[in-house]
Amino acid sequence: MPAISVKDLKKSYGSVVAVDGVSFEVEEREIFGILGPNGAGKTTTLEMIETLRDPDSGDVSVLGMEARKNARAIKELIGVQLQTTVFFDNLTVWETIDLFGSFYKTRIDTGSLLELVSLQDKAGAMLNELSGGLHKRVSIALALVNDPRIVFLDEPTTGLDPQARRHIWDIVEQLRGREKTVIVTTHYIEEAEFLCDRVAVMDYGKIIAEGTPNELIDRYSSESNISFRLTPHLDDDTVAGISGVKSVRSNDGGYNVTTETPQDTLMAIFSTAQANDATADEVSMTRATLEDVFLKITGRSMRE
Repeated sequence: MPAISVKDLKKSYGSVVAVDGVSFEVEEREIFGILGPNGAGKTTTLEMIETLRDPDSGDVSVLGMEARKNARAIKELIGVQLQTTVFFDNLTVWETIDLFGSFYKTRIDTGSLLELVSLQDKAGAMLNELSGGLHKRVSIALALVNDPRIVFLDEPTTGLDPQARRHIWDIVEQLRGREKTVIVTTHYIEEAEFLCDRVAVMDYGKIIAEGTPNELIDRYSSESNISFRLTPHLDDDTVAGISGVKSVRSNDGGYNVTTETPQDTLMAIFSTAQANDATADEVSMTRATLEDVFLKITGRSMRE
């Protein structure tokens, strides 16, 4: 049984269709990402799964329980980090976590939780003294306070600097080690590729692609780019004849080729150089990313 099952979920606000027939499943103990630009419907989808918002139609099952009929029971088993959390600024970090823990039948020891999110040295700090990155870590700690089986992280790193973002990624990786099921929404391509076992790409209220990052890249944008230099320079026709090369761009002795068989093409580049008494150097390869997948599917880059 999947941890989460969503079938034909729909939600509109007047004439605005926020979620338009979304369906997917999340397996237990996997990190599942919903990747899409702002306004794609990611947060609304999460809120309906979390039983925080009623869908217009469709079915949601969480840990085998129908969401509409078992909202209270589901809330005991999930942890939710919202995009924006309002804190009591006159409480310390320790007091805040301790307070939220008192709301649940099951809870994690406050000290252990502070250690998990690397806030043990901020236990006595007031909430209004914390940076944005530390605020996010407190939010995640509150999502974990009841030792949930499923953790929802809604845009957990938006607005953070690269170092603070990496801290959040480390926490998510620790949740993998604790065998939690994690649902992450994000509009950061790198975040989805780094963290997620599987990704659903969402735009304008619809899931437009789903799979592991590698599966999506292979399915929609399988080409790799290889750049290199040849000394002496060879003509473009010779380079175009290298095994696997689909296109060639050259400039001042440098080349950039596309290929769907990068390993074979790399070997053929050196073989061609040797056969023509040339030297191949400055060789580098870049694979397609989920950004390329989004561009291929929609015809445009990810919007903020």
